[in-house]
Amino acid sequence: MEVVLGVSNRHIHLSKEDYITLFGDEELVKVRDLVQTGEFASNLFVTIATSKNKIEKVRVLGPLRSYTQVELSKTDCYFLGLDAPIRTSGDLTDACSVTIIGPCGTLTKNCAIIANRHLHLNHEDRVRLGLVNVEKISIKVKSNKSAILNDVYVKETPQGVLEVHLDTDDANGCFLKTGDMVELIF
Repeated sequence: MEVVLGVSNRHIHLSKEDYITLFGDEELVKVRDLVQTGEFASNLFVTIATSKNKIEKVRVLGPLRSYTQVELSKTDCYFLGLDAPIRTSGDLTDACSVTIIGPCGTLTKNCAIIANRHLHLNHEDRVRLGLVNVEKISIKVKSNKSAILNDVYVKETPQGVLEVHLDTDDANGCFLKTGDMVELIF
């Protein structure tokens, strides 16, 4: 079965407390909806800094969450001098420390990860695809650099929309872009 691909560039999810530290009472304004229901790209950006380097214009995604998380690629980590772990969103175990700079304040916390490859879906999709007790699948990529990518986590959420997420390193390595189709293997 083929599923649409979403390429996930570096971004940040913020808790309400950290949002206020960085942006004060500035409103989080939706610029565009993302594929996943309720998720959106906002009008706001932060700078992510380490003692080695910094990356400016890292987009804030909404809505606000109960935790702050910076999602980077391995290439970003090399640039920043980090050895961030590959994690499922929300799992900040051993996350790297970064400084987050906003227009109203700065904070430093252990929140930088590399998001794992994952398949978004809802429970109905999971049942229909026969993935009820499956944690990981593989995907087959058909491009000028065809590949099979393993360790694609199955991420069920109540409002999940069927879509595979790869970071920019995985996508670039296989000559893929958002909207391309990949084949599920399980």
